[in-house]
Amino acid sequence: MIARRSSQLLVEPPAVATGDIAFNLIVFFLVCASQQPSSGRQQIIPQADAKQQTQEQSQNLSVEVTKALLTINGNKIKDADFASRLHAQLQGKKRPEDRVVVVKSAKDVPYQRWIQVTSWIEDAGGTITLQLEEEKTVMTN
Repeated sequence: MIARRSSQLLVEPPAVATGDIAFNLIVFFLVCASQQPSSGRQQIIPQADAKQQTQEQSQNLSVEVTKALLTINGNKIKDADFASRLHAQLQGKKRPEDRVVVVKSAKDVPYQRWIQVTSWIEDAGGTITLQLEEEKTVMTN
C-alpha cells in the first residue's frame, strides 16, 4: 500500500486577517511618523546670585494680617490708615517687580478680612504674593 502525500505545503492566512494586519501596520507607521519633539516657547531663565535675592527680598513690602492687627514691614498700623500708608510706600516704585507685597496671614484670619486687605493692596497698585510656609533653620549641638 502506497501512502499518499499531502500536497498542502502552502497555507494561506484567512482573508479576514489581512485587513487587520494592514490596519495595524498603517497605525504603526502613522504613530512613528508623527512623533516629533514638541517645541514650546523657548525661555531663558536667568540665574540669580544669593546676594541679589536677599536685596530683592529686603525691598519687597511685607504685610502681616491677623484678626485684629495689620503690620507693614513689622510696623503696626490701624485699619483706617493701612491703605494710605501702603499707597505712600508704593508711590515711587514704577516697575511691577518693585511693587511686590508679600502677604503673611495667620491661620485664624477670617476670609472677609483677608479679601479686604488684599483688595486694599491691589487698589494701592501692589502685586500680591503669598508666603505660605517659612523655612526655619534649627541648630543642634
